[in-house]
Amino acid sequence: MADGRQGELDREQAYLTRLYERLDALRDQTRERLADVRRRGATGTPQNRSERDAFATMYEDRLAQLNAVESGLAFGRLDMRGGDRHHIGRIGLTDDGHDTLLVDWRAPVAEPFYRATATDAQGVVRRRHLRTRGRRLLDVEDDVFDLESMSEEDLSTLGGEGALLAALSARRTGRMRDIVETIQAEQDQVIRSELSGVLVVQGGPGTGKTAVALHRAAYLLYSHRETLARTGVLVVGPNAVFLRYIEQVLPSLGETGVVLATLETLVPGVVVTAEEPPEVAAAKAEAAMADRLASTVASYERVPAEPFVLTWDEHELTLTSEQIATARSRARRSGRRHNRGRYVFAKQLLRMLMGQVGAQDPELARQKWVLRALMRMDEFRELVNECWPLVTAMQVVEDMYAEARGPLRRDRDSGWTAADVPVIDEAAALLGDPAEVLEMAARRRQQREDTQYAQEVLSVSGLTGRVDAATLAARYAGASRTESIASRAGRDVAWHYGHVIVDEAQELSPMAWRMLLRRCPSRSMTVVGDIAQTSAAWGATSWSAVFDVVAPGRWRSAELTVNYRTPVEVMDLAADVLHAVDPLAKTPTSVRETGVAPRSVQVDRTLLAKAVAAEAESELALAAGGTGGVLVPPALVDEVRAAVSERLPAETSGEALEAPVSVLTVAAAKGLEFDCVVLVEAAAVVGAGTNGLRDLYVAMTRPTQRLTVVHAEKLPQALAALG
Repeated sequence: MADGRQGELDREQAYLTRLYERLDALRDQTRERLADVRRRGATGTPQNRSERDAFATMYEDRLAQLNAVESGLAFGRLDMRGGDRHHIGRIGLTDDGHDTLLVDWRAPVAEPFYRATATDAQGVVRRRHLRTRGRRLLDVEDDVFDLESMSEEDLSTLGGEGALLAALSARRTGRMRDIVETIQAEQDQVIRSELSGVLVVQGGPGTGKTAVALHRAAYLLYSHRETLARTGVLVVGPNAVFLRYIEQVLPSLGETGVVLATLETLVPGVVVTAEEPPEVAAAKAEAAMADRLASTVASYERVPAEPFVLTWDEHELTLTSEQIATARSRARRSGRRHNRGRYVFAKQLLRMLMGQVGAQDPELARQKWVLRALMRMDEFRELVNECWPLVTAMQVVEDMYAEARGPLRRDRDSGWTAADVPVIDEAAALLGDPAEVLEMAARRRQQREDTQYAQEVLSVSGLTGRVDAATLAARYAGASRTESIASRAGRDVAWHYGHVIVDEAQELSPMAWRMLLRRCPSRSMTVVGDIAQTSAAWGATSWSAVFDVVAPGRWRSAELTVNYRTPVEVMDLAADVLHAVDPLAKTPTSVRETGVAPRSVQVDRTLLAKAVAAEAESELALAAGGTGGVLVPPALVDEVRAAVSERLPAETSGEALEAPVSVLTVAAAKGLEFDCVVLVEAAAVVGAGTNGLRDLYVAMTRPTQRLTVVHAEKLPQALAALG
């Protein structure tokens, strides 16, 4: 039996070695092609340069993909009825003869690897899990669905859920890992759900909803490459710490072209530097802000009380208030945004002025130079600027706040807050880019000059009439953009993504949803979150309350019910907190026990910070190379961080997640996980926000191993079991 097992291991190692040899060969081939393209230099026609840059970008992306899948290249094997055998991995590989060596985990043929069960084998005889480290095979475990087809030698590799349990028990590193090797059936159904519509994934703590959403992004890019390659995928996380936590997942799955962002970074040029009281943020979060902005924008489209008189070449021309109001109405009916509508408004005024010129001298009314002369007059430009000025989104929002009454009242140049970003984005949607009109005029001038030059070239070459000058000018106007979709989309406020993934979606406000839906008019979205973890006063109370409004008839839901992260001992205590919020709420079922119950440590208030630091040191030692999180109410962050840093200088240096120990507020820890968590002053966590008990529930469900609560104040009643 032992010899049989060793033989299987040797055969798998040989195949694994072959896969890595093929990966190395593809890398070398891609490097050579990239180097060859770069050697050509910046020569030739603009079209040649554009093609060279496009090839260089393609080879760079391919090389990044091949490098990213080095770890865990192959992780499974399917033996099918009929004798077919498929090795499953992070990407697909073929040999020089185009025969398949490795099946991409997203391919339909790999689906049974995640879906096959004893009652529905889906044609699978054996499912094999490969445990590897680097390029070395450590072990194999088999799930057998047809024992009669197995030999005695085959039975030597029988396993169970070893791969899953090993992954769940592994130490955390401060970065989310992919779960491609251990995706479970209910997770796989979400990952492979169809592209269209809004898919809402409800999942409690530890159910893997974030990892599932990221794997879904990789799956959709694989299955709908042609569509999404043109438009891109946007992943929106709750904060910058969270984005650092997840940033390695998609590259490890072979995808490098996804835009990762927070709501605060979605509007180019807007930097959040200020904070504000919760009641002010709540007022800005409401959908009524959109109506208020629309009224503010409309106030820039003015009609003067007095007639406008213009003298041009002995002609006295007059525009009455009624005529200007008519021009304004026609411009508004055009449906164009404010800054583009200015062009329509000016055109209407010019038409009225030309009508008066024609009444006085019909011959002049047919001359285009007259129109251009009127348009260039300083008096006419001043009228347009007064009645319909070009304005920026930030200018409008600053004006609105400065003129407001009540909590929204704010001085100009006070700095932007997180709640301002969706408001600015709404203003931008109403206005359009003020530079757009000027850029359009410049492009038209350049096109005219290029076309005129092309006509001269064709005339000299004797090709006039055989080649269209405008087409020739457009073709050689300059190199086309070869930068990635992710790069272009990330700096274009008006970009429409093919799919948007939103994590911690229960926290989004009505204004934030308007902001995201503008970036995905098709409503092709994956939304993950947990209603029980809603902290924001404006957050979701139910998914239907959100999506019956923003995507009526175009959303569906799925639920993840198994907690793979939080051990039973911690989850039982967290359940008491959740039931204090909602007695009918259900927690996800934990699959692991650690044998270590949560504990509490009560100290004098003057010793609180030092006691927390001591507990962090003790817990980190028990984590044996894992990570620790110290979760603190906002008012205590500076004090506790200083004490922990003093006691553990090496373990806390660097940004959050860059060191073994991270000191974070509960809000900043959403979506993260640590081997051990030290929760500071639970009563203050409960009292810090409008949904304090929900915040406590979030904090308690971050650890994968142990939870310690350090406090000076009396524990909340929901934690009575700790007393």
